[in-house]
Amino acid sequence: MESIPIDLNSGPKAVLELIYRLKVGDVMSRDLATAAPDASLRDIRSLMRDRGISGVPVVEGTRLIGLVTIENILEALDGGWIDQSAQEHMTRSVIVLEADMPLTFAITYLNRYGYRRFPVLDKNGALSGIVSAKDIIRALLVEMNHEVERLEEGLAKAEPAPENTSAHSKSFSFPTRHWDFETAGRASAALKSELKKRGVDPAVQRRASVTSYELELNQVIHSDGGVMEFEVGPDKTVITARDTGPGIANLESALTEGFSTANEWIRSLGFGAGLGLPNARKSSNEFSIESAIGKGTTVIAVILHTPKTEPGSPV
Repeated sequence: MESIPIDLNSGPKAVLELIYRLKVGDVMSRDLATAAPDASLRDIRSLMRDRGISGVPVVEGTRLIGLVTIENILEALDGGWIDQSAQEHMTRSVIVLEADMPLTFAITYLNRYGYRRFPVLDKNGALSGIVSAKDIIRALLVEMNHEVERLEEGLAKAEPAPENTSAHSKSFSFPTRHWDFETAGRASAALKSELKKRGVDPAVQRRASVTSYELELNQVIHSDGGVMEFEVGPDKTVITARDTGPGIANLESALTEGFSTANEWIRSLGFGAGLGLPNARKSSNEFSIESAIGKGTTVIAVILHTPKTEPGSPV
């Protein structure tokens, strides 16, 4: 069993910022060891041994059709069918990730299921990589080294302080589309950039971007599409997430951690953990939600530009 020992709610700020910025495709391994459907389990066992891996995707062309795991190999050895084909004994119910998914979902699934690796599909459904805990940790270390280098360069150049634009308000918005994971996160990135230019406390920047990120993904996963609207003022940021449907039947349940209406397909892609709205509310100073079946949902979250200090508050 492999896991990532990072709490996505209260982990180190620098690491969490990298995690929220990276996509699965940024960290996955593209050096794939695959097998054809008619490959024997004996040959696949040799491939596992030579590559030091515990699972081999079975592909037909570029399409993933199953996975041969070490458990399948052990069963074949015990049962005497080690020379039979992969397609006869492979695992067909495979949990996959998509390359344009946020890295947070890969970490959540590694920790939840304890699998060592997950196949990664591109936006056309073709197998494009494999992601493991080692891939994620390696990528985070590389990115953190780059961040240190950029910081050192900035100090050497004695960059001027960020422009103080806090005296005026700024409004902007981003549309969202159903299941458009490729552009998910750009709204929260734009918000964080604006807050950084204003010199807003980094802890506040993170709370605002997490709130925006969760509301944006909620629209992408559950709604028919909508818009993320931002009003950044001198002392607070107001985030309004409006969508056009289908609406939420039970608001109290929707705001409960772990509750989700996502179907099995969405869950298999790494979404639908039931944490989006609860996380957004927890990261906000003020939070309100209205929803009507068939008419859509509107969420308004207010982030004060003063860091929270009460015990248990996200920072």
